[in-house]
Amino acid sequence: MKRIFVLFLILSITLFSFGNTIKYFTVLHTNDEHSSLVPTPPLDNHSTLENPTLGGFSRLSSLVNSVRKTNENVLLLSGGDYIGGPAFAWLTLYGYSSEISLMQKIGYDAVTIGNHEYDYGPDILAKYYKTAGYPHAHNKTAVIASNTVIPEGHPLNDVEIKNTHIKVLDNGLKIGIFGLMGKDAERVAPYAEPITFANRVETAKKSVEALRKENVDIIILLGHTGYAEDEELVKEVDGIDLIISGHSHTKRFEPLIVNDTIIVQAGSYLQYVGYLDLAYDTETKKLSIMNGEKPFLIPLDYTIAPDPVIEKEIAYYTERLNGIVSDLTMNRFNSIYDIVAYSDFEVTNQPRLQESPFGNFVADAMRFGVENATGKKVDLAVQANGVIRGAMTPGQMDFSKGKISFYDIVELVGLGFGPEYSPGYPLISVYLTGEEIRKVMEISILLCEFYGNTYFLQYSGASLEYSADRTFLFKIPFTNTRVPSTKSVTDAKLFTGTGIQNDEDMINLKKNDQKLYHVVTDYYLAAFLPFVGEVLPSLGLVLKNEHGEEVEDIEDLIIYNNNMEYKVWQAVLEYAADQQEIDGKNYILDYYNTTADRIVQKKALPVLFWPVVGIGAAAAAGLFFLLSK
Repeated sequence: MKRIFVLFLILSITLFSFGNTIKYFTVLHTNDEHSSLVPTPPLDNHSTLENPTLGGFSRLSSLVNSVRKTNENVLLLSGGDYIGGPAFAWLTLYGYSSEISLMQKIGYDAVTIGNHEYDYGPDILAKYYKTAGYPHAHNKTAVIASNTVIPEGHPLNDVEIKNTHIKVLDNGLKIGIFGLMGKDAERVAPYAEPITFANRVETAKKSVEALRKENVDIIILLGHTGYAEDEELVKEVDGIDLIISGHSHTKRFEPLIVNDTIIVQAGSYLQYVGYLDLAYDTETKKLSIMNGEKPFLIPLDYTIAPDPVIEKEIAYYTERLNGIVSDLTMNRFNSIYDIVAYSDFEVTNQPRLQESPFGNFVADAMRFGVENATGKKVDLAVQANGVIRGAMTPGQMDFSKGKISFYDIVELVGLGFGPEYSPGYPLISVYLTGEEIRKVMEISILLCEFYGNTYFLQYSGASLEYSADRTFLFKIPFTNTRVPSTKSVTDAKLFTGTGIQNDEDMINLKKNDQKLYHVVTDYYLAAFLPFVGEVLPSLGLVLKNEHGEEVEDIEDLIIYNNNMEYKVWQAVLEYAADQQEIDGKNYILDYYNTTADRIVQKKALPVLFWPVVGIGAAAAAGLFFLLSK
C-alpha cells in the first residue's frame, strides 16, 4: 500500500510539473486605427437596431473588458497609425491627444509609431505625447519605436520613446517587445524630418539580442511595416516569435507563419480586433496558437455594446471638434454629422491603379473650387490616390438613406496640414508647360510600377492613353535594374471648355508644347513631383507662376480663400454641397456613378520593339548579302 502511494505521489508530481511547463496568454491587437473614435459610417449607427457600422473605441473597450474578465493574462497591442484620416485627427493640431489618451484608458500595453503619426510633423507629435502624459505614461501604454533616430535637442527626445519594452504577465511569462517603421511607411512620411529611421534588419537583430539578454520568454515585434516587408524581415532575422503588423491595412483572417514567426494584422479603422490564444512551453520554448474555433479577427459591429465611460470621453472630443468645424467653415457646418449631400449610389474610389469615379469627383472639385476662389480658369487639376482614402458612401439605414455627412467626406480627403498648421493639405496654383504636364503623367505611371496605387494620379481637365508595357526600355542583366523609357503615354489631351469635361472640347497635348497651363494640385504632391527630376532629369519639372517665372518657395503658390489656406477637403465639401438640387436636397450627379474614360490603358508594343526588329532585319539582310556572294 505504501509503495502504491509513493508511485501515485511521483506520478502526480510528474504530471503537475509537466502541466506547469505550459503557460497560456491572449494577445488582442489592432493597427491603423486612424482616429476612428466612433463607428463608421456614423450616420448608420443606432443604439438598438441592427446596422452595418464597424469600429469605434467604445466598442473596442467593451470587447477588451469582456476578454479580460475571463483571462488575467491578456496583452493589448497596436501596430501604429492611430492618428490620421477622419476629422478627429484634426484635434492633434489643437493641442488634444484623443487617440493615445483613449488607448491608455482602454488599457493598451504597448503601441508603435506609424507614418501617419508624423502627418503634422515631429514637433506636433512631441506635443501630442507630452499632452498625453509622456514620458511617465509609458507605465500605462509604452510607445516603442526601435529604429527611430531623433536628433539631439529635438523635443521628441523628451518623450523618451522606448527602444524595447518588457511586460511580465501574471503567470510569470516575460514578454519582450520592440517596434519598427517600415521602408514603405518611411517613404510616405514626408513630414517626419528631421527624424530618420535606422536599418530595419540591423535594428531587429540588435533588439532581439538585447531582449534575449534580459531573459525574456517571447519576443513580439510591433511592425508598421506591411505584410511584404514582414516576410522579408523574418527571413533575415531569427528569434521573433510574433509580429503585430500594420501599414498595409491587411485583414489576416488566418495568421501567416514564416520562419517560425507568427504574423498577424487586423485590417484598419478598428473594423476588427485581432485575437490570438497562445500557449508557451517553458521547456521547449515553443509558442503555439490555441484559437481552436475562435476567430482570429473579431468584427467590432453593432452586437458589441458601447462602454459608457469611453462614450463620455468621445462625446467630449466630439464637442471640441464641432467647435473647430464651425470656425473652419465659417458656421456653414457646425457638426461633423451635418448632412452635406445625398446620393443614390456609392461614389467609389475603385479599382486600384485606374481612373475612379471618386477620383474624378475630387479632381473636379479642386478645379472648380480654385476657379471660384481665384476667378481664374484652371486647365488641369491633379490628385494622387494616396490622398483619397476611400469611397464616398451614402447612408444605408432607413433613417440615414442616401445621406452623406461632413464626417464622411473629411474622412476621405482630410489628410495633412499647411504652413498655417490648420487641418488639410492646402491647394496649390502652379503653371506648367504642356511638355511638363506630359511629364507629370509619365511620372505617375512610372512611380506606380515601383510603389503601387499611392502615386496613381486622377485628373480633371485632361485625358490620356498609356501603355504599362512601354514604361521601361529594358532590364539590366544581373542587377534587375529597370531603365525607364519616359514614353508610356501614347496620347494626351486637354479640355478647353467649361464645367465637367466632355469628349468634344479637347485639344491634343503635343510633345515639346511650351505653352503655359494653369495647374492645381495639393501642397504634398506639388512638393514631391519635382524631386523625381533629381533622379531622372528627363522628367524634371519647374514650378512657375503665371508669368512663367520659377517659384522656389512652394508656400508662395498656396491658394487663399477668405484669408485662409484653401484646402482639398474644403473644395470637395463645397462641390458636394452644391450639386444638383432635387426636392430641396443636393444630390450627387449621376455622372459620378461611373468613370468617364479620362485615363485609358491600352496594350502597345514595347518602345524598343521596332528598333530591335529594324536592327534584326538589317542584320539578316546583311547576312543574306554576304551568303549570296
